[in-house]
Amino acid sequence: MFASLPRSACWLLPWLAIASVQAQESEVPSAEAPSLKPVVITATRTEREIDETPVRTEVVTREEIERTNASTLKQALENVPGLQLREVLGKSGYELSLQGLSADQVLVLIDGLPITASTSSTVDLSQYLLDDVERIEVVKGASSAQYGSSAMGGVVNVITRRQAAGFGGTAQVDVGSYGQQNDSGRSFSANNRHARFNLGGGGEKWRLSVSGDRLDNAGFGVDPDAYPRQGDANLRQQASVRGEWLPSRHGRAWLEASHYTEDDTQRYNLFVPPANVPQRKLESITRDRVSGGVDWRFANGMRAQVKGVNEQYDSHSPGYSNEVLASDRRSKQRMQHLSTQLDLPAWGRQLWMIGTDWHHETLGQTVNGGSELGTAGDAKRTNTEIFVQNDILLNDTWEVLLGLRGQNDSDFGSHWAPKVSVRANLLNGEDWKGVFRASVGQGYRVPNLKERYYLFDHSALGYRVIGNPNLKPESSNSFQLGATLSRGSKLSIDVNAFYNRVRDLIQTDLANATVVDGIASYTYSNVARARTSGFDISANWRATPSLGLNAAYTYTSTKDETTGQVLTRRPRDIVRLGADWRIQQDTMLGLRLRHQSSELVDTATGARSPGWTTLDLSLNHKIGRSVTLFFGVNNLTNRQRDFSNTSDYGPISGRYIYVGAKFAFGNAL
Repeated sequence: MFASLPRSACWLLPWLAIASVQAQESEVPSAEAPSLKPVVITATRTEREIDETPVRTEVVTREEIERTNASTLKQALENVPGLQLREVLGKSGYELSLQGLSADQVLVLIDGLPITASTSSTVDLSQYLLDDVERIEVVKGASSAQYGSSAMGGVVNVITRRQAAGFGGTAQVDVGSYGQQNDSGRSFSANNRHARFNLGGGGEKWRLSVSGDRLDNAGFGVDPDAYPRQGDANLRQQASVRGEWLPSRHGRAWLEASHYTEDDTQRYNLFVPPANVPQRKLESITRDRVSGGVDWRFANGMRAQVKGVNEQYDSHSPGYSNEVLASDRRSKQRMQHLSTQLDLPAWGRQLWMIGTDWHHETLGQTVNGGSELGTAGDAKRTNTEIFVQNDILLNDTWEVLLGLRGQNDSDFGSHWAPKVSVRANLLNGEDWKGVFRASVGQGYRVPNLKERYYLFDHSALGYRVIGNPNLKPESSNSFQLGATLSRGSKLSIDVNAFYNRVRDLIQTDLANATVVDGIASYTYSNVARARTSGFDISANWRATPSLGLNAAYTYTSTKDETTGQVLTRRPRDIVRLGADWRIQQDTMLGLRLRHQSSELVDTATGARSPGWTTLDLSLNHKIGRSVTLFFGVNNLTNRQRDFSNTSDYGPISGRYIYVGAKFAFGNAL
């Protein structure tokens, strides 16, 4: 596995060995309490210890977010094994891919409720800041039986923190620099500024918290004296308030309101013979989200949950050519979602669950005052779903989880998606434990409103993409097979193989493009059947009380079964390596290495994006109980794409250095 790593990454392995020896010799006591196994909910929609779930779940803990000093959801997910992050086309953000399936096929949730995508398609992971996040759960493979359409590739569920009784809070400030590529051209200027806070408290019955986050990135340029900027400038701000009512130990009700704004600036040149013409694209985004719910447990063991969300997402994108307004695009999206869930009392060794989901969304978009949708008025979609699940504990060794969801869509009628998962404790000794997992499920995804109606007009760049209202839903069969072997809290090894076969895959139909006056027009079509397969292997090792090591490798094979070619933008090999070394009682050093192999970019020309490796370093030093100082270097190897090579999709930014401080008090300590 490690033989495929480039030389720039290989030096990390002997370094870790040296660190292990030094950690043993230093005899620094661990400041961490014995680790408790995380409780997760995404795999089964109920609380289960992570080792007890029949569906494998990856968890990004609050401790990991703090150790790596992540500021956005994108940064928090960078070290999840097998997860690929890539830029959203035409946007200043990032989307994700799991098991070779696209971002359109992965559902992103906040506390189990959907979040609006940036253009009614892909969720921009950079648009969610982490001021009040407790953990992030990732389930790979088809999850439509649990979560419906868009979960055919997996689910990412962000779990927010619940306010504790008492009073307390946190605050953080940090600044960062891209060195010589800073927008100002000065290497030691504060190119990026970040500040956030969280404050809350309450008694046994009522609790209230408020939080805010501001991330100001001035962008960067390979040549700061030139007009173009390879890194977009953006200002992201997020504020939220959350209240909880706990009338008894059996139940709670909560209500949360959040307001997010973003202002982006893209600067680039467009070659119009005989000269380059400066282009500037702005985008102002506003997202207002109100969510709430009730969770009640009855004395007989029954549990009832009701929760919902109303979200408004507005975007204004003026484009300038040589400082003359060339286009003025406005988009508005509205989304409402209501979910109910009833967990029935245990019946024998069976745990039944039933629930419903109702979802409605609209999309309206204009450019220069005219509609950019192929429909009269706003595009709309409504669906109603019902799901049932039975968790059968056959005996102390075997468990079977059965799930079935029926969906009735306003435009596509009814569809049923089943799933069966099996879990077995095959090894349960005093020292070693072994768990076997397998699942078979069907995925299902209704075409989103953008794919059906949106006119993505980039005539200035020589192409247009036109929505297709005649698209059919995608569907898939997903097979997952894996095992976990662990020795207490010292060592854990996970292996998982996957196979996904997709029918009616939606993608841009390149073969049937038309060209008029030099402008190529494409549309979306159900043009392919595809498969993705491969395996993940990961290991976590507590080498000493002061040193923890982790490694993960993902192999992915893809094929477009219509053309026989591999799918584009899917790297074969993804590697993650990490180390956390407690140098002293209050000082923690972290390393995170990421490697991706080369990937096919264009099937017609065979062009490939070269492989790349990055290494991040973080150093956190605690002063007393309240203050933590931190320093870090992202992309220490300074691997940056060649911007003159249009096929290079390596990291956009080079080396980035930051420094900051965190403060906590009261019940946040």
